Amino acid sequence: MKARLPLGGRAWLRVLPLVLATAALAWGVTGAGAAPARPAAIGASGTATAVGKTSAASCNPAASSLRPSGPPQVTAGSFMATIRARGYLTAGVDQNTAPFGFLDPYTGLHKGFDIDMIQAVAQAIFGGPGHVHYKSISDADRKTDINNGSVDIVAHTMTITCARLQQVDFSSVYFVAHQRVLVLKNSPAHSLTDLRGQKVCATKSSTSIAAIVAAGAIPDPVTYWTDCLVLLEQGDVAAVSTDDNILAGLAKQDPWTELIGPFINNQPYGLAIAKQHPDFVRFVNAVLEQLRTNGQWAASYAHWVGTPVPAPPAAEYQS
Repeated sequence: MKARLPLGGRAWLRVLPLVLATAALAWGVTGAGAAPARPAAIGASGTATAVGKTSAASCNPAASSLRPSGPPQVTAGSFMATIRARGYLTAGVDQNTAPFGFLDPYTGLHKGFDIDMIQAVAQAIFGGPGHVHYKSISDADRKTDINNGSVDIVAHTMTITCARLQQVDFSSVYFVAHQRVLVLKNSPAHSLTDLRGQKVCATKSSTSIAAIVAAGAIPDPVTYWTDCLVLLEQGDVAAVSTDDNILAGLAKQDPWTELIGPFINNQPYGLAIAKQHPDFVRFVNAVLEQLRTNGQWAASYAHWVGTPVPAPPAAEYQS
């Protein structure tokens, strides 16, 4: 049994900025590694088709999106044309979940795999880099901010579920994660089922909570995943449970933690878009298809998540 890092009370809060900076260096956010190349400039006009409401009975989260009509195109009267006329794309993102969406502590810039997806969409709309206004939001804000128009798109490690498909539309799957468990290295637990009756941290509105409840553990919901790390270090929770890639990011920030147990379930990520904009759903899917086929998805994965790089998730569509 290994000793636990002696951080009591609020001491961890004082060292968290330093740990985040260290984690940022681990992902090379201030290094010379070039960001993955972006899709080619947009082409001519295309046609948007309305999206029907997904029925719970026929729901398949992995095949719930609209097929692209061809290469990404900005057509007159489309939502993409509205975004271009405005001059920027508004994206709801995370600022606390390395390596998917986080703030570089040295530059204050948003970085990560999800950010690369957003930059690719903006590149396809504007034909050049930039043109993105980022809004840092919590897990609980994601559907609300899409539906009230605060953001055009959400890239926030958001799992496609049948329940969420009743409220927002999603792109095709761009990443598949797997729920697991993070504990301190001196924990006797080997899986989520070993934590029955104990507190396990997850963010509010996350899909992780259902699995925690099903295992007989007690969910302790917070706003951000870094809050879970603080609670784990203080001994206020026995574990954190969410997607393995998010937990790996937390583990990089704290060497006294480790992932345990088998995969609990699959978590297919999609980019969330309001149901009022089916043309934008098709456009985003066209961008993602470019990223899958031209090697840019793989380059982003290698840069942020690591190697070996798997094949990108194959696109499946409802129509």
